[in-house]
Amino acid sequence: MRHGNRRLDLLLAFGAASFLMLPWYRLDSGFFGLGWLGDYPLSEQSAPGVLQLLGHGRLWLLGVVLFFGLGFAARFIADPMRRGAFFSAAGAAGLVYLCLQGLAVGFSGWTWAISETLFGPLSDGQASMGAGAVTMAIVFVLMFAFGLVERGVMKGDAFVVGSISLLVFLVFVFVFYPIGSMLVAAVQDFDGSFKPDGFIRNLQDPGIWSLSCLIGDGRCGVAWRTFTLAIMTASASTLLGLAFALVATRTRFPFKKGLRLLTVLPIITPPFVIGLALVLLFGRAGVVTEALSSLFGIEPGRWLYGLTGIWIAQVLSFTPISFLVLIGVVEGVSPSMEEASQTLRADRWRTFWRVSLPLMKPGLANAFLIGFIESMADFGNPLVLGGSNGVLSTEIFFAVVGSQNDPSRAAVLALVLLFFTLSAFLAQRVWLSGKNFATVTGKGDSGAHIALPRSISIGVHAIVIPWMVFTVVVYGMILVGGFVTTWGLDNTLTLEHYARAFSVSIQNGSIAWTGVAWNSFWTTMEIALISAPLTAAVGLLTAYIIVRQKFAGRNLFEFALMMSFAIPGTVIGVSYIMAFNLPPLEMTGSALILIACFVFRNMPVGVRGGIAAMSQLDKSLDEASLTLRADSFRTVRKIILPLLRPAITAALVYSFVRAITSISAVIFLVSAEHNMATSYIVGLVENGEYGVAIAYSSMLIVVMITVIAGFQLLVGERKLRRENRVAGLGNNNPVPLGQEKTA
Repeated sequence: MRHGNRRLDLLLAFGAASFLMLPWYRLDSGFFGLGWLGDYPLSEQSAPGVLQLLGHGRLWLLGVVLFFGLGFAARFIADPMRRGAFFSAAGAAGLVYLCLQGLAVGFSGWTWAISETLFGPLSDGQASMGAGAVTMAIVFVLMFAFGLVERGVMKGDAFVVGSISLLVFLVFVFVFYPIGSMLVAAVQDFDGSFKPDGFIRNLQDPGIWSLSCLIGDGRCGVAWRTFTLAIMTASASTLLGLAFALVATRTRFPFKKGLRLLTVLPIITPPFVIGLALVLLFGRAGVVTEALSSLFGIEPGRWLYGLTGIWIAQVLSFTPISFLVLIGVVEGVSPSMEEASQTLRADRWRTFWRVSLPLMKPGLANAFLIGFIESMADFGNPLVLGGSNGVLSTEIFFAVVGSQNDPSRAAVLALVLLFFTLSAFLAQRVWLSGKNFATVTGKGDSGAHIALPRSISIGVHAIVIPWMVFTVVVYGMILVGGFVTTWGLDNTLTLEHYARAFSVSIQNGSIAWTGVAWNSFWTTMEIALISAPLTAAVGLLTAYIIVRQKFAGRNLFEFALMMSFAIPGTVIGVSYIMAFNLPPLEMTGSALILIACFVFRNMPVGVRGGIAAMSQLDKSLDEASLTLRADSFRTVRKIILPLLRPAITAALVYSFVRAITSISAVIFLVSAEHNMATSYIVGLVENGEYGVAIAYSSMLIVVMITVIAGFQLLVGERKLRRENRVAGLGNNNPVPLGQEKTA
């Protein structure tokens, strides 16, 4: 118990220091800039909590002192069960009180009209929470966790209980609180009173729900337009992804390495660049448009600017993701089951449709879900190609930053978008729940995958080859577009766009980054390099808890974490603006809000990758470490992490790439000081500077390819143990599938 008491003592000392020494409220100059030390601790802005209470009249901080004092008193209770109960109760009550007082008191007084009615007006308000208040909130969370440890919860493992408590707290703050704030803002007036008029008016807007297009009288509402587009994109990308996966694994297609390269390119491409390339091809001054006009006299049209153009761009963008989801599923179908079907005299066609394809259902469902959510959340392609056919993501953007300036409408549209994506997410889980698709067991399996039926083989080749050619042409346009003076008007080759974006000069003996893109480029690299390891750490820690620990509510815990995947980036951006623009947490305009957005937006990928990798590690490794009296933290650090290097690398790469290419959430959160690359490129596109935009995008693609290649060299290839021959191809030489890289 002496070790436990020392842990409690350190926590209490940390909490006391946060209240007595750290600035309680947010500093305009920033905490880490240390500029606040000049007038510390007497100024009202930089004063610690104790001086805010005693010297500046912040009497509501008495509750913080009270609950922390109760925890301090509970420390001296001899019985560990009673000590733990009092300690955890004090921590929970203190955290709830700290959050409530932060929400209730704003800059100028009470935030809620009901508070002023009950308690009377306040003479002064408070700023947003600063280092002291945030640290005290974490102390209260750990007080609650360590109190449970004292009572023997999770076998008294402080690392596990503390990790679960902190993760739940962080997910609540950065996922559920913003969504709740958006919902509240939709039915709230400027003075904080309940006023649902704007919400009801916008919810009943025919422009959202109209179905007049079904009777040929006008256009569908933006909700059904977006939903229809998402269904079309998800269906097409899933079908194409399956065709690509079958060609890569079940045929002797000679360009498989090139096929895999083409599947990686759209993932590392900024989301609106494909839309730009399509404009260069099929716009009114595009290559194909002008060729058709000169050869056949076809008048240039605007067919590309609408749902057709958005659909083509989205299918190009999201098919590679479907392929990456499906290739592992196609490879994972057990050859022995296919051989058993043929042994029972089923032909290749019947075996494929009745055995192989049904076993791919989880992958098909996941690919469709990803395509649906990505289409719903896509912002860049609709912005470039949408024309007058807006979708939910662009309508939300214009409701916030356009001439409408209608936060209530933005909140309603975001809730509609969230409803669609969460419905798809829940429907997919319900459809797959209770079904078993396992085909890989611990037994050896050295069978051979059957060859595709001839008609399917011809069909998938007929789909894949033209699509590969089309993708190469699109990316060729991206490459060429950065070297043309003005596309369609002056096709003279030039380096002017690259020089304007990335010029460098020597001034006063030092390097001067004079290009217009350097500022946003370095900001993007800095934020991506900070957020990537944080995302990997949070995701893998969560995976460890889900796989290795058993506790009440574990399934709910996992579902809550994974639900953030189903929240579109546009909704995240709007909700963060509404939640973190005012007390108690004010982060808008800072790098911190971008980092938090990336970490909790991309965390589910790290969680799923960690779960998949950790499920392959025998629990006896953990048990042996714990038997040798190592605690959970040491076991994770010395045993688990070294065996998870591929999963760690995958999480790092994905987080880094997404931080560079994200736009739907970033467009709402950037500031003049912290402008991200994608947001800057959108500004270039809106100003018609396509050449500079494409040059910048090309540079980002080169940077990401370099980073991914570096990580791939560090980790190496993964080899599949099973070396199968593709049966029925007339080739007696084995085709080792494991020779190909798997991402």
